[in-house]
Amino acid sequence: MASLKQNLHEIINQSTKIEDGAPTRYHLKHNADEKSEQYRIITYGERDSNKPHKTILMVGETGIGKTKLINVMINYMLGVQREDRVWFEITDDQSDRTSAQSQTSIITVYGFYLQESPIDLTIIDTPGYGDMRADNEKMMRAMCLLKLIISAETIHQLDAVCLVIKASQNRLSDQQIYIFDAVQSLFGKDVAENIVLVLTHSRGVIPKNALTAVKVAKIKCAVDDKNQPVYFLFDNCQSDSADEQNKMMEDLWNLSFREINFFFEFLVKIKPKSMQMTQDTLEQRKELEENILKIKSNIQQINTETQESNQGKEQIEYKKNHDDESEVPFKEMVVIDPAIASVGLHCTICEENSHYPRCWWVRSLSWCCVMKKNHCTICTKKCHYSKHVNGAPIYLTKANKEQITKENSKKYDAKTEDCVSKIKNMEELQELKLQKMKLVIEAFHCVRALEMIALNTDSLITLQHVDFLIDELKKINEHEKAQTLENIKKRAGEEKNKVLEYLKRCIK
Repeated sequence: MASLKQNLHEIINQSTKIEDGAPTRYHLKHNADEKSEQYRIITYGERDSNKPHKTILMVGETGIGKTKLINVMINYMLGVQREDRVWFEITDDQSDRTSAQSQTSIITVYGFYLQESPIDLTIIDTPGYGDMRADNEKMMRAMCLLKLIISAETIHQLDAVCLVIKASQNRLSDQQIYIFDAVQSLFGKDVAENIVLVLTHSRGVIPKNALTAVKVAKIKCAVDDKNQPVYFLFDNCQSDSADEQNKMMEDLWNLSFREINFFFEFLVKIKPKSMQMTQDTLEQRKELEENILKIKSNIQQINTETQESNQGKEQIEYKKNHDDESEVPFKEMVVIDPAIASVGLHCTICEENSHYPRCWWVRSLSWCCVMKKNHCTICTKKCHYSKHVNGAPIYLTKANKEQITKENSKKYDAKTEDCVSKIKNMEELQELKLQKMKLVIEAFHCVRALEMIALNTDSLITLQHVDFLIDELKKINEHEKAQTLENIKKRAGEEKNKVLEYLKRCIK
């Protein structure tokens, strides 16, 4: 890398001092932020289309050291040496605060385009999270936004996915497994050799316990010629003030900059991956999600039709014996589980339940997976999303008894005819059952397709639907297919199934 010294004063003059010390910390003056609901972009310098361009995705928990790691990369590219006694930062220091302090769940894209550097660099920083129970909504939203970035082809290719953990860890937490699993579930199989472990807070020793923890959790990553995970070690003390003669600080500085050099050598050698297989994976996951929703909606319709048919039979039988009264059906909104407030989505026009529980992590109802082109795919009239409302209450059909008089007898004769019509209309009910059977088989084939192309074939995103599909396959006597899904669940292992149960509790 080019030496910084010739440009040192110019960069310092253009930067904002954060803190005096050894080193003195400065915040780089970057270009104006580009913001959207999906992500924000922070850039330094002007991109050179003739230079090689590398794109890195960073994933890790709150407090793991991602922010400092990004700044280590920036200072390495600037050519900063320990004797320069300066330290530059491009981050806003949000991602590594505690979960109580962290105020953002937005993805940040850092573009670092230094004239003297042989490469241009883009770092996609996913938000850090602490306790899954507190941060689950933000995590789910971040995953959705990461999907949007990839599916919108904002990322054309990816050079490295960095899974950041502490070198001292002897096991991955449930939320770490969930975060890594969710990110890996987005990619195609071809990305596996571009996934590396980045171990922070290291003192330079081989992190045997951390590497074992990654293997136990079945986290996929690149391996070396000895079939061991590819990893890089970093300490996080470069910006900390220390005596210039402090030998330990000098050694840790050298460790991090030696490893960052190895990391950039890896970036140069590794073949970047196109997002095409990842696009195919996302399409299959989207199709699976849509099929699951349709199956659940179909089941609701079948239950409603069956209930109405039975009510029709009961009403006719009742009318034979009670010619003086009849039941008047009406819809009422009922709270079925106050513990999960605001997760129901219902249509105020059709007076129907559109999605329960809804995609509660999305900011706008137009983003909900039951919406297509801003209209609901579930409610009868396919109403605009603006006609839908959040809330735990759902619609239930009830009935009141009403006396039959000469004035309203025609109304009840018509209602009786309607009941007879519903009883006779068994073909519609049979059609619904055939549709459900078809959807269940299609959902099964989506899972099988993901096995062929997805990096994470037994992802938690898939596993959360497996039990439901197993039950539905058994109901239509597809026991062999049900056993295939049982095998996927078994292959996922105890760790992932334990995390899946933990995740279900967190969502509740």
